Amino acid sequence: MATSAYGQQIGADKPMGTMAQQTRDYLKGAGLVERLNQPLPLSTAFVDDAGKQVMLGQYFHQRPIALALVYFKCGMLCPQVLHGMAAGLKGTGFTAGKDYDVVVASIDPMDTPADAAAAKKTFLAGIGQPGAGDSVHFLTGQEPSITALSEATGFHYVRVPGPDGKMDQFAHSSVIMFATPEGKMSEYLAGIDYPTRDVRLALVNASHLKIATAKDLFLLYCCNYVPSSGKYTVAVLRILGLAAMLTLLGIGLGFYFLNKNKPASGAAA
Repeated sequence: MATSAYGQQIGADKPMGTMAQQTRDYLKGAGLVERLNQPLPLSTAFVDDAGKQVMLGQYFHQRPIALALVYFKCGMLCPQVLHGMAAGLKGTGFTAGKDYDVVVASIDPMDTPADAAAAKKTFLAGIGQPGAGDSVHFLTGQEPSITALSEATGFHYVRVPGPDGKMDQFAHSSVIMFATPEGKMSEYLAGIDYPTRDVRLALVNASHLKIATAKDLFLLYCCNYVPSSGKYTVAVLRILGLAAMLTLLGIGLGFYFLNKNKPASGAAA
């Protein structure tokens, strides 16, 4: 479903077959399994971008959550995911802290609060809401907490060697996720570019329609979320059915007004 990336560079002296085989081996455990309606481990402990000990559950109360798992020292895919997430959220017209919150957690236990703070600063600039810092949370944690969150979301990753041979990079999927205010997985959007429409509808759905407008409800009727592709697609049959109903309504109104304006039988010429 989602794009995988890995921070590795295999030596050029190795045969192509060996390189391909190693790549496949590294990526075997880096897939994504959608776990819709799965409760998140709200009792797990993390450290926020200010260096404060926090519990995941303290961010789940009233609003839907836009969620991403990345690592902050990543120089490849993660910045693109966060850029796409910020751009998608910016275009929704929703406001962080009023309509939704953001939680971004690192999968690398070596990441520090300073790394999280730097990534958060860039994200806030991208989202265009500099005052939303209290509603955007960039977290680091130890292996048990990271593993608990990874398993609950179905976001799997594996360590891979970087260009220097050190095992300090990760193979993982490119995806952003959404959770309900009570902490259950709601939707996944795949890729690195997330259409504004899809991000808005994902937040609306995760909020249990509490932040929906009439336009959102219409779009939700006309679009289907497809878990296998991680995207919203046009519900053709629903649109055709709606068009048919409107056509019948128009015909019925036409007959009504024709009969209403028709001269009564036997009326004088």
